[in-house]
Amino acid sequence: MQSNEETTTTTAADSGSYPAPVATADAGHAHDGGAPGGAEAKAKRTLAVSDAAVEAIRGQLAKRGTPEGAIRVGIRGGGCSGFSYVIEFDDRPPRSGDLVLEFAEPGKATVRVLCDKKSIIYLSGSVLDWEKTLMYQGFKFKNPQEATRCGCGHSFTVA
Repeated sequence: MQSNEETTTTTAADSGSYPAPVATADAGHAHDGGAPGGAEAKAKRTLAVSDAAVEAIRGQLAKRGTPEGAIRVGIRGGGCSGFSYVIEFDDRPPRSGDLVLEFAEPGKATVRVLCDKKSIIYLSGSVLDWEKTLMYQGFKFKNPQEATRCGCGHSFTVA
């Protein structure tokens, strides 16, 4: 049985401060062969995860006791500006069509970030970052598609 999920693996050595993995299809999938809007369009539908966010995810999964789990990111309708960001633990296997990003480092648990195919439309080109200041600690999206963001920073509109 084949799945439509995309898997990308990066290592700390591959990633700069914002690793931007190139999406690749699972080994069982045929490649597009240059069809318009095929593999090239899929490669652009990805997001980056900062090194700080990868370490924060790894720490949260370990603290939770599920280092083999994943973090699912996405969007939902709602909030004061139209869309809200969603970040949640996911212990199930990826769903069909999910973008699966894997960040591997020798001697450390592999971090997986999952995103459903509808959310990646609005998150494509974004960076998931971990921010820690005196007033705030948590994940933050840097999304180039945001037209406006509400004052609380949890909801947004797109252009």
